[in-house]
Amino acid sequence: MTDSAPAPRTCAVVGGGPAGLIAALALAHFGVPVSLVARRPPRIDNRTTALLAGSVAALEALGVWAACQAHAAPLRVMRIADDTRRLWRAPEVRFEAAEIGLPAFGWNIENRHLVAALWDRVAAVPGLAHMNTAARSIKIETSGVTVVPADGSSFRTQLVVGADGRNSICRRAAGIAMAERSTPQTALTYILSHSRPHHDISTEFHTESGPFTVVPLAGLRSSLVCVVAPAEAEDLARLTGAALDAEIERRCHSILGKVQVEPGHGAFALVAGTANRFASGRVALVGEAAHMFPPIGAQGLNLGLRDAVTIAEVAGDAFRGGGDIGEPQVTAEYERRRRPDIGSRSVAIDLLNRSLLSDFLPVQGLRGLGLYALDRLGPLRRAVMREGIAPSASVPSLMHHNP
Repeated sequence: MTDSAPAPRTCAVVGGGPAGLIAALALAHFGVPVSLVARRPPRIDNRTTALLAGSVAALEALGVWAACQAHAAPLRVMRIADDTRRLWRAPEVRFEAAEIGLPAFGWNIENRHLVAALWDRVAAVPGLAHMNTAARSIKIETSGVTVVPADGSSFRTQLVVGADGRNSICRRAAGIAMAERSTPQTALTYILSHSRPHHDISTEFHTESGPFTVVPLAGLRSSLVCVVAPAEAEDLARLTGAALDAEIERRCHSILGKVQVEPGHGAFALVAGTANRFASGRVALVGEAAHMFPPIGAQGLNLGLRDAVTIAEVAGDAFRGGGDIGEPQVTAEYERRRRPDIGSRSVAIDLLNRSLLSDFLPVQGLRGLGLYALDRLGPLRRAVMREGIAPSASVPSLMHHNP
């Protein structure tokens, strides 16, 4: 059921990015009548998503993965290489999925293929109504929430899942503050064709301005996220053709042979932030409405997908029990489950990113020592790998995978 005003729904999801689409699909999977309020975008940017194993397990359970798996490349090895010119440089560290009994840490896929498969599934799922319009306002009352879409209609619901990004109207309506931290960095995104095979290896070069990360795609192609200072980003963005190809190959140290940059690129100012609360007043926040991360270690969107599946699981339990899925006990349970996972990753990613930018020798030394320990101590390395793909905090049932 699409593009029409739905009958009163138990839950509404506001926002049509991957986290919002998966929240809507997961809520329907658990039997909750749900309305998705989001415009289907006319085009998707050239970014990619490295889906960790738990995220892929959820997509399989929701009937999405089979429709886009052919466009994904497995990530079997993840390398961290110190490409700084500083006095203390860290050793290269390799993380291999086989060491913890997995065929791959995850799969990298272009967002255009992932999002297309998600929208196709949204159109096919009973119990999920899609309103092809943005939300204009959210009015929260003790007994429910009134959602007013931009088309002028309105409807009531028990719970709103805010998946509407960093400028979330759902977050503002719930009175939740976001503590933001800007860094002097810009992320440039590209898609590359190259002459040498990537062998399913993702390489993250650590530079003085941030990570330069090359991630496999299907065939002789890879995605690139290049984090640099804003002025350097402007210089890179001006390069075209053979000059751009040569510069990217130089920064890749030619590990992929001859490189050709495909048309189009993205540029995004980096902002980190975490909401003071993840749920309040019949609103639960997921994805960038709740937290924003630099593109390090494939954590940002995978955290958002864990948010989406967790709120669906918690709301589904309440719905099957005949309760009000927007009552304080439900939103408090969502907050309790997500706080440790988001908090621990926020601290770890922020510290790693700041350590790259710091010229303070002791900070550089600590970063190098930490990577040296990961390289030399197998039990520590394996523990970090397991925690990286699946948190020790509670993992929603749809994300369980069999190592």
